[in-house]
Amino acid sequence: MTSPNDLINAVETYLDGIHECSTDKLNAVFHPKSSLFDADKGTVFAEPIDSFVQDVGTRISPASVGQAREAEILMIDYLSPINATVKIRIRAHKNVFVDHLAFVKGEDGWQIVAKIWHLERVVETVTDPNAAQA
Repeated sequence: MTSPNDLINAVETYLDGIHECSTDKLNAVFHPKSSLFDADKGTVFAEPIDSFVQDVGTRISPASVGQAREAEILMIDYLSPINATVKIRIRAHKNVFVDHLAFVKGEDGWQIVAKIWHLERVVETVTDPNAAQA
């Protein structure tokens, strides 16, 4: 049986990667063939992991501007000892996202093979240093 701590450590790597805009951490936790999906604008948007990680690497990280990491694990659902779905909430600057992360444990440990994300809300009182990059 797999240790729950191994999966939680992988989730923490993901949360740190988003908060720090760390391509190294994101590349470690995402399977190289994984993709990300959302439909917030009414159509399905799919993005390969390479494109996502490259984009995150160009952003100003919340950590670099002194924003404390605001993140929580909302749910872990084990489909089997080597498959799990994890629901998280994370704030990055003024945006609060809810993600469903599909994890598989393979030869490289727990890795995300798919991510579905949703912009849950925007906290308007925070200045977003990425806004000028839009």
